[in-house]
Amino acid sequence: MNFIEILFLVSVILIWFMIAYQFVFTVYGYINYMKSLKEKKHFDSVEIDYPTCSVLIPAHNEEKVIAHTIEAMMRLNYPKDKLKIVVINDGSKDSTRDIILRYAALDSRVELFDIPKGQGGKGKSRTLNLGVKSVKSDIIAIYDADNTPEPDALKYLVANLVSDKGLGGVIGKFRTVNKDTNMLTRFINIETLSFQSILQAGRWQMHQIATLPGTNFVMWTHLIHELDGWDEEALTEDSELSIRIYELGYKIKFIPYAVTWEQEPETWKVWIKQRTRWVRGNNYVISKFYKRIHKFKNKRLSLDLLYTLSLYYVFFVAVIISDLLFLLSLLGFICIPLPGPYTYVWALAFILFIFEIMLALSFDREDKPAKVWLVLLMYFTYCQLWIYLIFKAFYIDNIKKEKHTWDKTVRFDVKKPLANEPGAETK
Repeated sequence: MNFIEILFLVSVILIWFMIAYQFVFTVYGYINYMKSLKEKKHFDSVEIDYPTCSVLIPAHNEEKVIAHTIEAMMRLNYPKDKLKIVVINDGSKDSTRDIILRYAALDSRVELFDIPKGQGGKGKSRTLNLGVKSVKSDIIAIYDADNTPEPDALKYLVANLVSDKGLGGVIGKFRTVNKDTNMLTRFINIETLSFQSILQAGRWQMHQIATLPGTNFVMWTHLIHELDGWDEEALTEDSELSIRIYELGYKIKFIPYAVTWEQEPETWKVWIKQRTRWVRGNNYVISKFYKRIHKFKNKRLSLDLLYTLSLYYVFFVAVIISDLLFLLSLLGFICIPLPGPYTYVWALAFILFIFEIMLALSFDREDKPAKVWLVLLMYFTYCQLWIYLIFKAFYIDNIKKEKHTWDKTVRFDVKKPLANEPGAETK
């Protein structure tokens, strides 16, 4: 067996292992979905003594979306005397501050927190660290400035948190409000729903592990102080904080019935910039914790971090090798005469991938037959672009050695009124 044949075999084994492991998560995600339907009915039928809660919304030049977001927060079904909506103005140079003040004058729950001059513009983590100092509530909720949660979202998050002393945080589902804008937003919608229904729901059901998503989550205020706040070097501050919460002995629960709607990039340029930041952020988290994996108190957390490491590096190396070998073989440069039903193996892996995605989409009633063609196209285009992102992030981190600087995702103007928010589509 020559070197090319060995590479081929290794890539087949690695790709099949990752797809099979993800299939297990998909099955557990389905179990979680079925259980969550009963759980939601339970919380709808019981009386909860809700503690005080402060919603923190970091805002830097958010005039296009902030009014829409504040209105959504004002419509939350949470005891009015126990809710504060704290919008943290991070040195905005547009009309963000004026809009916040206008709503603060209309509703006493809405508060403006101005980042002191000279201390702002250093990213979401820094903004939250400064803003949380003013919080006196029992619980904090975090929402991005483009989020419009459904009225019961916060209530469900808090109800779960107070019902289980082992929880340090509870996260909900985020959905794409502009999913039908163009092909890119359709791809993103499939990606985000699949990620949450397979990895978040599946990991929670299987390992009791979930990762903070950066928005639509709650946690105990004392816990964030105990952890000394967010890591200001982390570009994916949510992933980094998640590991520290687990290491402190708490868990983070995923519930799919607490839904918020958010904007996603509408151009490839914005998407590439955002996703590159995500990959760089994950690189930072892995580099910060991988030497301590064997010391983690939570061994399932160790396994989960190793899975993330495999997904971002080992799996993509295998995909790159297989793509290269396929192209070289197609062009006649190489021949792989290995005996075996490898064509059928590849076909079966591809079919399994399609099945996993469609099953995940069914949880949100987005599994129409026409989506199969979209998933097929997505595999050969959108999914392959992640290879480029990983190389780009590696180059920025290890060759250019650029500093970690926060880059806010570009927003678009909100055209539809809040009353028409597509919340009725969820269960």
